[in-house]
Amino acid sequence: MADPVFFLPASEPTLAEIVALTGARLAEGADGSRRISGVAPLDLATPSDITFIDSPRYLPLLAETRAAACIAGPKHVGSVPAGVVALESPRPHDAYVAVLRLMFPAALRPQVLFAPGISPAAHVHGDARLEPDVTVEPGAVVGAGAEIGSGSVIGPGAVIGPGVRIGRDCHVGAGTTVIHALVGNRVILHPGVRIGQDGFGYLMSGKGHAKVPQIGRVVIQDDVEVGAGTTIDRGANRDTVIGEGTKIDNQVQIGHNVQIGRHCVIVAQVGISGSATLGDFVVIGGQAGVNGHVVIGNGAQVAATASVKDDLAAGGRYGGAPARPIKEWYREELALRRLAQRAGAPPKDDEGREG
Repeated sequence: MADPVFFLPASEPTLAEIVALTGARLAEGADGSRRISGVAPLDLATPSDITFIDSPRYLPLLAETRAAACIAGPKHVGSVPAGVVALESPRPHDAYVAVLRLMFPAALRPQVLFAPGISPAAHVHGDARLEPDVTVEPGAVVGAGAEIGSGSVIGPGAVIGPGVRIGRDCHVGAGTTVIHALVGNRVILHPGVRIGQDGFGYLMSGKGHAKVPQIGRVVIQDDVEVGAGTTIDRGANRDTVIGEGTKIDNQVQIGHNVQIGRHCVIVAQVGISGSATLGDFVVIGGQAGVNGHVVIGNGAQVAATASVKDDLAAGGRYGGAPARPIKEWYREELALRRLAQRAGAPPKDDEGREG
């Protein structure tokens, strides 16, 4: 039995069309009418595929590639082997992604698993309002007063709570729950996302911990993407807000009242505690932690596994625990390494000889 292929190309562009799309320069004498039917990494490419190189570490693979064409930067275009058409681009990976987007548009967002439209096996409350061209797949539940915009897809087993509003051209993945939330347009929530559940709020005392009512919402603005298994708690007394264009990886925890700016990138297993504020274009590396109530300025970058306990200035790069300017962190790590090496060295006598 043949292996299944999950993504087939929507088109087979010519090299000339790829040049027009990406602005790359085609090697002199190359046949611009040659068609490309696939994309692949250097070591797996076949004579019908296009590939790319943007790092010298992959030069050995470039020398052996069997690709039809290779997008390469000015430093590497001369290393493209004979028989492989070179396309020179100052940003090879960007050009390669443009080709991917052209050839495989279906991979840009999750697909409908069953037939379009409202499945008879879905449960849509009579008071819910759905615009035309909404898909609700089997087992999904849409609560009273919920509103869903045209072109949106609610995946199998997903739950849309009462009064929730979801914009147009959104995709809510299988098994995802969205409650107490307002969701903008073109938002993608991958399978298993949890939006709008209680924030972690308790009035602690020696007699026990009294639950604090969480009466805020989650507001997700346009063009946000949230990865599988991520949880975003609703606000306690204000909204939890995810800004326009922000991209959140899998298994991220975002606490109540958090304010995340526009076009941020938050990588897997990050934890952001309640009432933290991130400015626009902030990047948080994997497994980093952000304390509650801290403010991270616009454009700041936080390295993986860092621990942010204090406010961070805009535009800086930070790492370590606690997070501090990354050059300072590097210097401290180097000093500790040198100290450890000296401490582990054999003792020496008065003349500097090892004893």
